[in-house]
Amino acid sequence: MIDKRIIDFIKAHHLLTLATTKDNIPYCANCFYVYDEKKNWLIFSSESKTKHAQDYIVNPNVAGTIALETKEVSKIQGVQLLGTILELKEEELKITKKQYLKAFPYARLMKLHLWAMQLTFIKMTHNRLGFGKKLLWEK
Repeated sequence: MIDKRIIDFIKAHHLLTLATTKDNIPYCANCFYVYDEKKNWLIFSSESKTKHAQDYIVNPNVAGTIALETKEVSKIQGVQLLGTILELKEEELKITKKQYLKAFPYARLMKLHLWAMQLTFIKMTHNRLGFGKKLLWEK
């Protein structure tokens, strides 16, 4: 079971730094996301022609981070993530599109191509619990 503090942190934020690799060349992209707690995945939109999408179409194994931006060491919080990318289709696409548009209503004006990062590992740094405190979850 995932620690509630990890879930609360992921739900409280919306910007994922997604790391991909293709032909042993790393790449990062920032994506707005919605967290689906039941499925334990991050839903995001990206056109399939983007560099990061081209990477994860070939190699769906990705990493990511979500971080609280602060200069106060005692307040540092963030998660490091591992997962696999799934292209959302049919019924899952309908459900996730509603979730995504609820969080980002202006996205109605865009062409949405939704993907999910199915989480397999989460490491949270949570300095409010003590300096360097880590919370771990693995599928």
